[in-house]
Amino acid sequence: MKLLLISNSTNAGEEYLYHPKEQIRDFLGKDKTTCLFIPYAAVTFSFDDYEKKVQERFLELGHEIRSIHRFLDPVQAVEEAEAIVIGGGNTWQLTKMMQDKKLIDVIINKVNKGTPYIGWSAGSNVACPSIRTTNDMPIVQPDNFSVLNLVPFQINPHYLDANPDGHAGETREMRIEEFLEINRNIYVVGLREGTMLLLDGNRLKLIGPGKARIFKFDTTPVEVDPNSDLGFLLDE
Repeated sequence: MKLLLISNSTNAGEEYLYHPKEQIRDFLGKDKTTCLFIPYAAVTFSFDDYEKKVQERFLELGHEIRSIHRFLDPVQAVEEAEAIVIGGGNTWQLTKMMQDKKLIDVIINKVNKGTPYIGWSAGSNVACPSIRTTNDMPIVQPDNFSVLNLVPFQINPHYLDANPDGHAGETREMRIEEFLEINRNIYVVGLREGTMLLLDGNRLKLIGPGKARIFKFDTTPVEVDPNSDLGFLLDE
């Protein structure tokens, strides 16, 4: 299995998909790949606009994007995909649309057979067993919270260590601790901006310039450095 799970699409002050562009290029390789793009997390902008935005960056990298909304049969589109790319936005909307269109099992089967998968933000959330560690507001109600389960741990994208000035509510870490109180046997990766997880076969590592924070019930959170071997997260 080949996965590139990115925390965020855009770093502050940078262009869209600028920070992970070299990692995406390396991940897909030198030969041109036509990637199936799933834009269902978009809510306040059209799928056409989303496709165009992602296409501009992928063409720069020597690859091509074609959105699933252009296909009459989305299941067949997944079955024939050279690579699968799922963008960010609202995780609940993304999950509901994938469930409604019967795409969950077909994506799982396709990626388990070796088709490369790239996701950022919501696209990283849905690679996990469930969407219960997303930051997004549940603007729609999917059938359930189960998603692709491509990795056996949870991701919290856009992880922040502290609250903004003037905000006295729960920190992100406190929210994750609530999740772990109920779900004691699963790791949560706090994936900070600009960082990503690369899974190639049985090897999982953190890439990007920053550290990630690993949470487990009744355990002191651990900071992991870039290029760290995170294979222990794959042990269910």
